[in-house]
Amino acid sequence: MATEDRARTPLAVAAVIIVVFLTLYWVIEGRQIFVPIAVSVIVWYLLNSLAKSFAGIRLAGRQLPGGAALAAAGVTALAAIYLIVDVLAASIAALGEAVPRYEQNLERLLQRAADALGLEHAPTTVQLADQIDLEAVFGWLAGFAAGLAGNLILVLFYVIFLFVEQASFDAKLSRMVTDPAQRQRVRRVLDTIQRQIRKYLWIKFLMGLSLGAITYVTLVAVGVDFPAVWSFIIFLLSFIPTIGTLLGIVFPAVVALLQFNTLTPFLIVTAVLGAAQLLFNNMVEPRLMGKSLNLSPFLIFVMLAVWGTIWGITGAVLCVPLMVMAMIVLSQFPRTRAIAVAMSSDGDLPEPEAATGTETDMDTEPDPAPGGRAGPAAASPPRSAAPGR
Repeated sequence: MATEDRARTPLAVAAVIIVVFLTLYWVIEGRQIFVPIAVSVIVWYLLNSLAKSFAGIRLAGRQLPGGAALAAAGVTALAAIYLIVDVLAASIAALGEAVPRYEQNLERLLQRAADALGLEHAPTTVQLADQIDLEAVFGWLAGFAAGLAGNLILVLFYVIFLFVEQASFDAKLSRMVTDPAQRQRVRRVLDTIQRQIRKYLWIKFLMGLSLGAITYVTLVAVGVDFPAVWSFIIFLLSFIPTIGTLLGIVFPAVVALLQFNTLTPFLIVTAVLGAAQLLFNNMVEPRLMGKSLNLSPFLIFVMLAVWGTIWGITGAVLCVPLMVMAMIVLSQFPRTRAIAVAMSSDGDLPEPEAATGTETDMDTEPDPAPGGRAGPAAASPPRSAAPGR
């Protein structure tokens, strides 16, 4: 038996290497397919979380029905998208008028820097622009905008079909796992995975929203141009640990430096946004997350480099949520828990449901998603309890 195991080990290692290389190949070559799918899954989870929040609202002493909660979540998301697009379009149109003023202030700053360094002549904005291939930059921006518009439509269709499929998840699970005890065990594990992933995405969403609101109020109070645009960018950057925090401070601060002739607005923006980023990322978020986000910092930097290279900016934004989702899933199964521990920062992960559950727990079904349907992972059939409990 030992001889057979030793003979199988090289084959197993070779099989794993082949699978890894094939996966990387398809992820790289099929990024135009996989990026919209990854975005749609995260949007789907967020909409389910928002629907559960609406389902907890009481009107005239009664909770909002699951279907109405889901519809309210969809309408809220569409209204937010419309508002963001409208604000961004107006801001981009106004940006052209502000560019000459920024150029003048930049030349003034360059001259001050040259004087401080003892240089006779400072480089002008024209000379700096000559070093940049503007045609290539604008071509990339046009292609990015066109691709983004196409991906948004594709993501919308994916999300719609995910909600349609959501209604049949429980029926599929019942036919795939015929043993009642095993089926309850699988449901409990899937419900734990769903709950932890939803918690992570919802907390990151709320943290980004809070940082965006603080940024907007600060920039409006100081008088910095395009506060809504920078608030939205910081909301997106909040999904990227460490690097996103740094860029969330640098971008608005640089705009304040270019817009005004004094350093006071620059210092105010840097101080307020820096304090907010430190407070949220080092105190508020860890307390809310608990063990849900426990990734190794080294792994985060590696994954940012890898996914940023493979999928660009979208990959950098999505890599950490996807890694956390993978760690949560892997931590729930004995054979893969070691991988999840290796991915974590200190190995302190919640115990898997399959290991901690009792026979009594196995008979307890998880709460249904809004509308009496199974959630993003397979869940139990609807109970009489209202959604969101």
